[in-house]
Amino acid sequence: MRSPRNETLKSKQTRATRAQDDAPERRCIVSGRIASRDDAVRLALSPDNMVLPDALARAPGRGAWIAVSKPDLVEAHSSGGLRAALSRAFKTGGLRIPDDLPDLLENALTSAFLQRLGLEMRAGRLILGSDRIVEQARSGRVSALFHASDAGEDGTRKLDQAWRVGQDVEGSDLRGTRLPLDRVALSVALGRDNVVHMALNDRSSAKRVAIPLRRLQTYKAAPKAASDADGNRVQDQTAPDAVTTSREYEG
Repeated sequence: MRSPRNETLKSKQTRATRAQDDAPERRCIVSGRIASRDDAVRLALSPDNMVLPDALARAPGRGAWIAVSKPDLVEAHSSGGLRAALSRAFKTGGLRIPDDLPDLLENALTSAFLQRLGLEMRAGRLILGSDRIVEQARSGRVSALFHASDAGEDGTRKLDQAWRVGQDVEGSDLRGTRLPLDRVALSVALGRDNVVHMALNDRSSAKRVAIPLRRLQTYKAAPKAASDADGNRVQDQTAPDAVTTSREYEG
């Protein structure tokens, strides 16, 4: 639904900023920097001391968090820095780290995001097809908008503009998120032909999809949305009243 016209821009900014300030944070064991939990990726230790991706951050036991791109992880892995950091984090030197851990992590993050999209589609919350998205967006019934990495600029601009109209934020920077996946990957995952643009019609769905997407974007060093309709820097792009934070998981 559309943002209430009597809600001021300042009040929306204050609410979003407060939620962002309260978001859980984790320290990256590779870079040492502090990152939002929704941007960081968790590594878990199996019973036989194998370090494995925990894309959903749900595995039991101690976890170690990283918030670096794949090339940075590859470098840390090859130099031995990753092993040293993980040994400190897990307090053991007997770790087994797969040689292809960077690829395993990328596959796990991609799968988590696509599986979440599939669940939202089966629940009837994912909108496909440019014409249908334009109709729903102009009516204020789109909470998040996404474009494949190889989506054309003309079609992307048309949908972005329709979304801004529906959210009563024409002239703002609100725009859909360009995904780090192309139309082939999206089409195969969703079992549909030529999936180039997608939208979500539910704020809760937008929040659920945003978490695995943010982690995938961080790891693939993908460009992230510059700002939302309220001028706040965000890594996912949802409608102005869909503040994206999460306390779903612990660890």
